[in-house]
Amino acid sequence: MAGTLLAPHSGIPLERVVQVAMERGYTAHGEMFSVADMGRLAQEALGCQAEVLCGGLGGPNRDHVLQHLVAGHPLLIPYDEDFNHEPCQRKGHKAHWAVSTGVLLGVQAVPSLGYVEDPELPGLFHPEPGMPHQPPSVLEEGSPGAVYLLSKQGKSWHYQLWDYDQVRDSNLQLTDFSPSRAADGREYVVPAGGLRAGLCGQALLLRPQDSSH
Repeated sequence: MAGTLLAPHSGIPLERVVQVAMERGYTAHGEMFSVADMGRLAQEALGCQAEVLCGGLGGPNRDHVLQHLVAGHPLLIPYDEDFNHEPCQRKGHKAHWAVSTGVLLGVQAVPSLGYVEDPELPGLFHPEPGMPHQPPSVLEEGSPGAVYLLSKQGKSWHYQLWDYDQVRDSNLQLTDFSPSRAADGREYVVPAGGLRAGLCGQALLLRPQDSSH
């Protein structure tokens, strides 16, 4: 899904991505319990830049993540998936990947330059294509306002808006391998240190190959 944003006309089939992952030993059945391996896979299969983010989506990383999304680049996030695909906290037992491709900011005032109001939804503003625009002042943690990630899980038909802090909290508690998976008789590729080492508090920022930071 991120690949369609990074290289809209490349059309790399999913089967090829899975094949590369299996050849490199990153996965046995399509599972991916390592953000670092996912980054290596993205670089090879999609020909993009991949930056592994450690230390969670909060704190100083928060501004970095939001500016990345405002610039139009995708973010891959491991999280615990609830029955409705939204983030929850199950200690990693429901660990899945989501792609975030945009951000909705609830702000006190819209920057004066380069934003145009949606013709159908009053109060919703979009960056004007091709126009220089002031980046919105990305909200500090705990400040008034709201931050939602436009996100999609692979099995979901639709994008959803997820509260940033809920995504952050779900990503931070990925510590345990699912007991039902452990008992299903199949072998999985799990990094040394388990989910805590491979996924917990980590995410992947993807950029086109020719993009600077």
